[in-house]
Amino acid sequence: MSARSYDVVIVGAGLSGLSAARHLLKKNSSLRVLLLEGKDRVGGRTMSSKLPAAQGKDVWDLGGQWVGSSQMYVMDLIRELGLETYPQYTAGKKVYHMGGPRAKVRTYTNSLPSMSLLTLLDLKHFQWQIDRMSQSLSMEDPTSAPRALEYDSMTLSSYMDKKIWTQSLRMDIELCTRSLFGMEPSQISFLYFLMYCRAAGGILHLLETTPGSAQESRIKGGTQQLSEKLADQIGRENIHLNSAVLEIQQGPEGAVVRTRLDTFSCRAVIVTCPPHLAAQIQYVPALPPARQRLTQSMPVGHMIKFIVTYRTAFWRTNGFSGEIVVQPSSDCPFCITFDATSPRGNPGLVGFISGAQANDWSYKTVEDRRDAVIQSLVKYLGPEASDFIHYAEKDWAKEEYNGGCPVNVMVPGMLTYYHPSLRRPCGRIHWAGTETATHWCGYMSGAIQSGLRAALEVLERLSPKVLSQEELQEAQASTTHTLPHRSWDLAPQKTYLPVCLTVTTVTLGVALLLANPCLYNEMIEQGSAFLQKFGFWC
Repeated sequence: MSARSYDVVIVGAGLSGLSAARHLLKKNSSLRVLLLEGKDRVGGRTMSSKLPAAQGKDVWDLGGQWVGSSQMYVMDLIRELGLETYPQYTAGKKVYHMGGPRAKVRTYTNSLPSMSLLTLLDLKHFQWQIDRMSQSLSMEDPTSAPRALEYDSMTLSSYMDKKIWTQSLRMDIELCTRSLFGMEPSQISFLYFLMYCRAAGGILHLLETTPGSAQESRIKGGTQQLSEKLADQIGRENIHLNSAVLEIQQGPEGAVVRTRLDTFSCRAVIVTCPPHLAAQIQYVPALPPARQRLTQSMPVGHMIKFIVTYRTAFWRTNGFSGEIVVQPSSDCPFCITFDATSPRGNPGLVGFISGAQANDWSYKTVEDRRDAVIQSLVKYLGPEASDFIHYAEKDWAKEEYNGGCPVNVMVPGMLTYYHPSLRRPCGRIHWAGTETATHWCGYMSGAIQSGLRAALEVLERLSPKVLSQEELQEAQASTTHTLPHRSWDLAPQKTYLPVCLTVTTVTLGVALLLANPCLYNEMIEQGSAFLQKFGFWC
């Protein structure tokens, strides 16, 4: 059977692949573009489902759901497609339960829960350090940063061992890592963590619901609409579902892409699926070793997302926001929840079972997880939580052609030696996907940016005359990658941190002594413990 011919074949019909196809056709409508998707739907890591609700059925997202006003690529697309957003509900008390099942359950209404002065100092210092180091990174070449080799040789957990001195903050950062990556701090390169923060504009942008932050808003009707509307514009006849790509063969005249049932020839290929899935495709000839090593060493997170619908938003009535921050345990599977009430007013809560907890709880039945989730919601929000309408969950590790969520990360050593291979084309094959983005990588906005970038690369090869001079320069810059510049200087930098913290601790201690001698003693004990840990106090 002869191969059907196209100009461009795109592997994957998520936001990245669909954005690439739309941009190709927008710039040159005569191009023959085909998308091949292994799943039976478009949307990739977004998935909107109709669930039983107080007023019949309503739509909730079981995949990516939040957008922020600083995520310009997804916000532009939302406007272009005529969709609307609405803010994440945050009014009321938040529940905070860290330190184990026997620890005190606390509530707070500010952006931070109450904490000791030493923990607050610890937090502010950690935030300052992360933002300072991440802002010095180049997203195009993060290995050019000072001490990049050292930072890429350690995990986030290793850095925390060196720089965090309070156990309470360490537990909080561990929880944040699970909710962001679906992984533990010991699994992630510290340099990669800095790069991820840099792409978002700072660590707080990743964690908060404030304007510009990652959890600022949701899309009315669900995020999968973005992909559905893009598919309509591209033409459904140009998208083949249930068509997982098995092999890509390159030759002097073009490329041949094979699925289980079909064969297609083309002039260029854009691969947009997650790196660990791209590694499962057979390439002829074989990809460069650096690209192979990279995709084989970018594990994906493990996250189970659940939605619980209710007849009333009882938590709002009782003065709660619906946000619960909790250290997972054998009794409580989730690490965080939020209000998920729909724009139509159908009440719901959304939560995440992430990282090691997702692995442990994935071996249990859906009923076991549901019962544990409901029992925990009762504990934190009251007995009304037991009177739910529907419980739905999505274990993304079990999703075919995903194998995990929300993002693939880099383990130590990958950025230092193999980062250029993340975006560098391999012959006629171009790479996209949110992991390759330089702005909000790991998010829907990053997926869209990467698709637009890959489309420009292909257009520069196939139809350079349709591009402006600025677009040509952008395309050429993205395809011209030099070897990374590495800083081999591992000499420790001089720091005045011990002196500053000692002075700060003493100053606060004197103030507390005047106010409350008991608090002063507690402060001195905590400060002494910190200084002893790092060898600054004998």
